[in-house]
Amino acid sequence: MKKIIALILVVVLCAGLVSCHGADILEEFVMPDEFDENALYEITFWAKNDTNVNQTRIYEKAMADFEALYPNIKITLKLYTDYGRIYNDVITNISTRTTPNVCITYPDHIATYLTGRGSVVALNELFEDEKYGLGGSALKYDSPSFDEMVSKYMEECSFGGAYYAIPFMRSTEACYVNKTYVEALGYELPEKLTWEFIWEVSEAAMAKDSGGNFIVNGQKVMIPFIYKSTDNMMIQMLRQRGAGYSSEAGDIMLFNDTTRQCLQEIAVHAESGAFSTFKISSYPANFLNAGQCIFAVDSTAGATWMGSNAPLADISEEAFVDFETAVMTIPQFDINNPQMISQGPSVCIFNKEDPGEVLASWLFAQYLLTDGVQIAYSQTEGYVPVTEKARRNKEYIDYMASEGKDNELYYDVKIISSKLLIENTENTFTTPVFNGSASLRNAAGALIEDVVKTVRRSQPINDEYYENLYADMISLYRLDQISREGDNAEKNLELGKLPAPSLILLISLATVWVFIGTYFLLSFIKKKKMSNKAL
Repeated sequence: MKKIIALILVVVLCAGLVSCHGADILEEFVMPDEFDENALYEITFWAKNDTNVNQTRIYEKAMADFEALYPNIKITLKLYTDYGRIYNDVITNISTRTTPNVCITYPDHIATYLTGRGSVVALNELFEDEKYGLGGSALKYDSPSFDEMVSKYMEECSFGGAYYAIPFMRSTEACYVNKTYVEALGYELPEKLTWEFIWEVSEAAMAKDSGGNFIVNGQKVMIPFIYKSTDNMMIQMLRQRGAGYSSEAGDIMLFNDTTRQCLQEIAVHAESGAFSTFKISSYPANFLNAGQCIFAVDSTAGATWMGSNAPLADISEEAFVDFETAVMTIPQFDINNPQMISQGPSVCIFNKEDPGEVLASWLFAQYLLTDGVQIAYSQTEGYVPVTEKARRNKEYIDYMASEGKDNELYYDVKIISSKLLIENTENTFTTPVFNGSASLRNAAGALIEDVVKTVRRSQPINDEYYENLYADMISLYRLDQISREGDNAEKNLELGKLPAPSLILLISLATVWVFIGTYFLLSFIKKKKMSNKAL
C-alpha cells in the first residue's frame, strides 16, 4: 500500500506540474518606460504567402530595413500557404507558449486565440503611448498617427472592449466579367450588377449547338458563374436582404428562412450547370481566362490572376482566350444600398514574459504601417493601404493614375480593383467577432457547397433535406456549443468554472487523500484486530 501511495503521489505531482503549466496565465502586458536598445530580442513573424514572390520580397525588405534601424531586434520569418494553417499552428502552440511574436491573421481567428487567457496583447496602451505608440516621438521611422489610419479598418480590429490587432492590407470581393461574352449573348452590362442579371445571363450561356459545344465559346466546357468563397457569398446575400447571420453577442442566426430561399435559388442554377464553386470546380480565374466562365467572383487581392493579360496565371499560354475584362462590384439585391464584405489580413502581437520583447514586437508590427511597406505591398495585388497617410503619398497617387501602362506593375485589372474598393469603402461591412465566429463562417460556406453537390448528384432537395442540412451543419461545426458569453478563461472563472488542468489536479489530489485515508483506516482496523486477538 505504501508503494502504491508513493506511486500515486509521483503521478499527481507530475500532473500538477503539467496542469500548472497549462493553467498558468501570463501577466497582462505592462508598457515599459523605455525600450532597452542594449538588450537583444529575437522575434518570430508568421505571414501568409502563396505564389507571389514579390510579397515575400517585401516582407524580407521590411525586416532588413527595420533591423538596420533597430540592430538589437532580429526577426525570423515563417511563411504559410494559407491563413488556416497559421490558425491551426497558433492554436496548437498557445498551450506551450511557443506562439510567434507577430502574426498576420484575421479577427475571427484572434477571437479564438483569446481563449488562451493573456495570449494576445490588447493594443490600446501601445496605440496611445507618447513615445512608441502610433506616430510616437521616439520611433526611428515615420509611423502614421491613429488619426491617419482608415477608421473603418481600425473598427474591424476592435472587439471585446479593446483593439487586438492592426489592419495590414484590405481587399473586398469583385466580380470579374467577360464583357465580350455578355455582349455576344445579346446583353449589355449594367452600371451595377444584380443577382437577377447574373442568373439570367448565366442560364442563357448554357445553350449548345448540335455538336454539343456551348454556343457562346464554341467549347465543350462552360461554367458561366463561379464563386471562389462561398462563405462570403452566403454572408453577403443575407446582409443584402437584411436577414440575420449572427449578433454581436454571439447569437447564431444563420439558419433562417432567408438562408433557405437563397439556397433554393442557388440549387436551381447549380442543377442547370450555370453555377459552381471553387471547391467543386477549381479557381474561377482558370475558367475565366480560358473562356469557360463569364462571371468569376474572387477577392480583389486575386486581381493579377484575372483577365486575358493577367501577369499571374495557372493555365498555359495556349489556353488563354482574348476578351475584354470588366471589374465590377459583386451582385446586389438592392443596387441603391450596396453591401460588400471587407476582408484582408490584420496583425496581432502575442504576449510574452518579457515586456521588452512585446514592445520590440510592436515596433516591428507598427513598421508594417509605414508608407514604404504599405505602398509596395498594395502594388502586388488589388489590395489598398490601410492608412490615409499612404493613400495621400505621391508615389501611391502616381501608381493609381498609371492604370494600364503595362501588364505587370500597372496591370489595369489590378488597379481598377483597388479603385473599386476605395470608392466603396463605406459600403463594406464585417461580421461580428467572437469565439466560434470562424466556425460559423465555415458553416455558411458549407451550406452552399452541400446544396451544389447534392443537386449535381441528382438527389432530392426538399423541406426534409434542409432540416437535416441545418442540423448537420450545427453538429459538424459545433455551433450548439458556442456560448453567447464566449469561452475565454476569465469569464469561465467568473462563472465559477475552472480550467480543465486545474480540475484534473484537484480531482487527483482528492483521489490521493481518499487512498491515504483508506490506508490509515485499514491499518487502524488491522491493529485493532491484532490487539483484540492478543487479549
